[in-house]
Amino acid sequence: MVKLRLKRYGKKRQVSYRIVAIKSEARRDGRPLEELGFYNPRTDETRLDVPRIVQRLKEGAQPTETVRSILRKANVFEQVRA
Repeated sequence: MVKLRLKRYGKKRQVSYRIVAIKSEARRDGRPLEELGFYNPRTDETRLDVPRIVQRLKEGAQPTETVRSILRKANVFEQVRA
């Protein structure tokens, strides 16, 4: 199963995340199938590749709870239903 989840990177206490499509059995910082966005919790900055995320969701990818809340804030799920 493919999941949309966060991949951690950055220095200690200055963490940032990439939103990636990855196999559910893979480790957290393993090699992703595709990078779909960026999230910085310190500045609340988010950059998303919305067309690719919508395509992955239509193919059956399951977002984690954290990624789901990020996508909900960006109104991505409305584009999936349309």
